[in-house]
Formats: sequence, C-alpha cells, structure tokens
Amino acid sequence: MATETSTKLTYEDYVNLPNDGKRYEIIDGELYVNPAPNIKHQKVAAKLFYELYSFVKPRKLGEVFFAPCDVVLSEIDTLQPDILFVSAARMEIITRANVKGAPDLVIEVLSEGTRNYDETIKKKRYERFAVSEYWIVDIDDDSVRVHRRVGTRFELVDAVATITTPLLPGFTLAVHEIFAD
Repeated sequence: MATETSTKLTYEDYVNLPNDGKRYEIIDGELYVNPAPNIKHQKVAAKLFYELYSFVKPRKLGEVFFAPCDVVLSEIDTLQPDILFVSAARMEIITRANVKGAPDLVIEVLSEGTRNYDETIKKKRYERFAVSEYWIVDIDDDSVRVHRRVGTRFELVDAVATITTPLLPGFTLAVHEIFAD
C-alpha cells in the first residue's frame, strides 16, 4: 500500500527508514510497505531460488539473490524482488550494499497483499528499467507467467508446463515442481 508524500523519496531516505522488520520499497518516489509473506509463498520462493542457484553457481553464470536484497533502479526507485539473477557479464551492477541497476531476471511470488502491486506497478518499473525477464509466480492457481523483453516492452511467454529462459541456456524447470509439497 502506497503512502502519500508531497516530495519524492530517494534511496537516501530509504536507507534511513527504521529497521523494524517491515518490507519497504520506493517506486517513483512513493513509499510502499508490505507485510511478511505467508508460508506457501516462502516455500515456493525457496524452491525457485534453490533451482536457479543450483544451476547458476556451478556454471559461474552470475549471481542469484533472495529477498531482502535492494535493487536500486534509480534515485527514486528501490525495490526488493523475491528473487533476482544478475548475469556474469553484468556483475559490475552488484555493490556491497545493493544491486545498482536492472537485474537480468526478476521473480515475484504473488501474495494476497501484493498481487495487484506486483502485476502492475512493479511490472511497469521492471519493464521501464530494462529487466530482461520478469516471472510472476501465482501461488493461488499454481502458475507462472514469464514476461520477456522484446525491444522496449515485455511480452508474455507461454510457461504452462515448463520454464526455460534464453538467459540460462539449458535451464528447465517443470512448473508443477515449484508448487509440489
């Protein structure tokens, strides 16, 4: 839920927010506060992270991070995706404090309180700042929607049964495995 502000908040404002266990993000200078995700969200996010990390790390393809990890897209856009991947060719955007720039891949696992926010506001930001792929994982209907950059826009890619990505040649993940208990 956005909090109205008269001036746009910056990354400097963001780092000065209280360390109170809440998840904060700034999008276009507006502060968003999100509750902690539920257990199913965490299980699905953990499986996705494990699968990606297990594929990326031994092949030295880049880095995979799990929330909370700040992604600073601009001075007034700091987000915390559930999972993100930065390719080896773009490691310079990883700093000691955060990721400064668009990751190659961003994954958001929908929660009751973040569904609309992840599917609209965050998707538009990731698209605007040139994220190559954005996966929206829906734990209500056990589905994954893969949005892949084509030119300056995202296009929806069919990922009904299996997820693959040109970002990680050889990577395949059966969608049903993500949601299996």
